[in-house]
Amino acid sequence: MSQPDGQALIRDLAKDCDVLIENFKVGGLKKYSLDYPALQRINPGLVYCSITGFGQTGPYADRAGYDFMIQAMGGMMSVTGEADGLPMKIGVALADVLTGLYAANAIQAALIHQQKTGEGQFIDMALLDVQVATLANQAMNYLATGDSPGRLGNAHPNIVPYQAFQTADGYIILAIGNDAQFERFCDLANCSELAADERFRSNSNRVKYRETLVPRVARVMLQKSSMDWLDALNGRGIPCGPINNLEQVFADPQVQHRGMRLELDHPVAGKVASVANPIKLSATPVEYQQAPPMLGEHTNSVLSSLLGLSDQDLDLLRSRGVIA
Repeated sequence: MSQPDGQALIRDLAKDCDVLIENFKVGGLKKYSLDYPALQRINPGLVYCSITGFGQTGPYADRAGYDFMIQAMGGMMSVTGEADGLPMKIGVALADVLTGLYAANAIQAALIHQQKTGEGQFIDMALLDVQVATLANQAMNYLATGDSPGRLGNAHPNIVPYQAFQTADGYIILAIGNDAQFERFCDLANCSELAADERFRSNSNRVKYRETLVPRVARVMLQKSSMDWLDALNGRGIPCGPINNLEQVFADPQVQHRGMRLELDHPVAGKVASVANPIKLSATPVEYQQAPPMLGEHTNSVLSSLLGLSDQDLDLLRSRGVIA
């Protein structure tokens, strides 16, 4: 891209393409005349999606942004971790992943507008914006009350009991979402006195008196093994679940039934395991035609089919280091 021939290839591709996605720092493509205004002149219908840490405007626009720092700056780490421990990041790069998903939605919306009007547009996606939007109920807790939520470990700020509990041989999740489920739990766990206690009869009261209730539930949960609890709780329709590692995730019968692990043929590695697309479409199901491509695997086919470049043209560009 730093070479004029590489820049020319991108311009030629942009003439007939619907969408361009880039992840350079703000202004990083302007020096190559590959920014939105330059390419819009070539193709007014182009949907140009730019993904940066902080967006195209504002006091932080020129900064680099990475998922870890975005989780910190965007408030996620302030509500993640134990109350008396360090703020913690989430175990996956959630801001990166969700920004990609929001970008896909934005691109589809822009393409609908393009189909109706012929007009393209610029999409300004920022990791920090997405992280703030991802705060969801925690953001609304603050906006409604003015109080910044703190870290609660695995507990829920608005529902009790709704957290991880230790059992006789491990840990499980107990996610009691309403008063009827709490009554069924108390009956199952032989602690009907909790259900009868006015302090715990409603969820709002259980939240108010969580410091009293949760230790009592914790003592009860220690009386059985994880599997015994899971079987009993599921049998009574009380939401619960194991805390699986990744080996257990992909061995889970529900995950297997839903086809969330797949194997694809790879030209070098043979069979390659991968995670399936979670979207299940009834009329147009997702098709898996090949494994992720090798570096430069489709360069020749793309440039020859879209731009009409000959083998000689491609060999020359490759010899100059313009293409892989």
